[in-house]
Amino acid sequence: MNTEETTENELSKMSFAYRFLARVERVGNMLPHPATLFVILAVIVLILSAITSYFEVSVTHPGTGEQITAVSLLNTDGLHRILTSLVTNFTGFAPLGIVLVALLGIAVAETSGLISAMIRLVVIKAPDKLLTAVVVFAGVISNVASDVGYVVVIPLGAVIFHAVGRHPLVGLAAAFAGVSGGFAANIFIGPGDTLLAGITQEGARIINAAYEVSPAANYYFLSASTFLVTIAGTIVTEKVIAPRLGEYRSEDAEETGAEGLTVLKPNEKRGLVFAAVTLVVMVIIVLSGLLPENGFLLDPKTGGFLTSPFLRGIVSIIFFGGLFLGLAYGIGAGTMRNDADVMNAMEDGMKSMSAYLVLAFFAAQFVAFFNWTNLGLITAVEGAELLRSLNIGGVPLIISFVIVTILLDLLVGSASAKWVVMAPVFVPMLMLLGYSPEMTQAAYRVGDSVANIVTPLMTYFPLIVVFAQKYDKKAGIGTIIALMMPYSIVFFISWTVLLVVWYLLGLPLGPGAGIYYEAPAL
Repeated sequence: MNTEETTENELSKMSFAYRFLARVERVGNMLPHPATLFVILAVIVLILSAITSYFEVSVTHPGTGEQITAVSLLNTDGLHRILTSLVTNFTGFAPLGIVLVALLGIAVAETSGLISAMIRLVVIKAPDKLLTAVVVFAGVISNVASDVGYVVVIPLGAVIFHAVGRHPLVGLAAAFAGVSGGFAANIFIGPGDTLLAGITQEGARIINAAYEVSPAANYYFLSASTFLVTIAGTIVTEKVIAPRLGEYRSEDAEETGAEGLTVLKPNEKRGLVFAAVTLVVMVIIVLSGLLPENGFLLDPKTGGFLTSPFLRGIVSIIFFGGLFLGLAYGIGAGTMRNDADVMNAMEDGMKSMSAYLVLAFFAAQFVAFFNWTNLGLITAVEGAELLRSLNIGGVPLIISFVIVTILLDLLVGSASAKWVVMAPVFVPMLMLLGYSPEMTQAAYRVGDSVANIVTPLMTYFPLIVVFAQKYDKKAGIGTIIALMMPYSIVFFISWTVLLVVWYLLGLPLGPGAGIYYEAPAL
């Protein structure tokens, strides 16, 4: 491993991968801003609507037997519909309200310091033998607070490993693998779940206008995935990354402020106690509403859990959870002293969503145009017929879809931006083949996550390079890609195998979310 010949061979192999990914980066950088991309796609839909309408393109709806014909928007009626619906397209865009409401609560938890303190506590208390596993696991669960893992867990992973005498880039790689490679996995429901569920629901309603997709739609599968990613990430770190990097020489390393990151201050500990007490109270209240036969959080008509206000209001649960726990921590730690601090935290959270609001506006128009023209339904029916004729179903279809997602991830880093484009086509297409929207979403999330850590187009990739340069001034994009590629390969194989096994066993993906879709009886 340390011989000159082996090193040259490794560099030669890495150079090919680097050249390929460098080309991908250049191509990806040529793409317009994501919001502009949706403008272009909307214009393309308008043009296609006129062409397909002129040639009277149509299909027979497999569920109702109704003849579905392409509708042109490049006429007077289409213009009127666009002008009168521009606002409602935006305000009615399913992911918009879901994400903003959830983020309001999480913003309080994040700004108060609760999430950072919790993650640091988990890592600090970890036994030496479990340090790598805990770092990876902390990275995975940090996704409940959206992108906080990138700015807290990843540098903390490097600092912790440095502090215990191990190579800091090994800790950085383990944390990055958990935060970004395991972005879809979690034992908690977060903003990402609510965002993607809303987009999936929009796609599903092309086939079934009453279909609802819960933010907990993939909860069972993604909870199991959390432990898969932790185990796989730990093995890759210890068996591949650590031996490859070897012993760390710190002569040129910058000061990293390890003391501040690895020690919880007295006020932070007090804040965690306040948050823990609040969590216990909240859990008691929730259980008292779910466990009794006529619990106040169960469906008042059927007494069921799957249709309960609790499950259907999971976004509200996330909001109140983030709000009350963050507030409790803030009071205990002294980081929140009055109502203005709470409101400022929410305002800061909304400021961070300004780019998303712009993206959502244009994405909403694209989705609406796509639905109005019937192009989504026509594409889904024709695509389903093509796949049916090719007899590509079951396991090959699932694996193929994961691979398609990975390839797109190398060009478009945003998970939501990709899914807004893919969902209106693939969700209804696979519904017509008998697969549930929740199954399609689960396969998408696997493909999206495993490619995050090797695509330079991922938003935080440059930041990871900066973190690495604190310990290796020569580190660059190629360094990080070469460092993370083993994780990406192992995650792809192991996570896809888990998805296939889940499919073969017919296990539910989440509460009330099965593998297959059956059209409602007429």
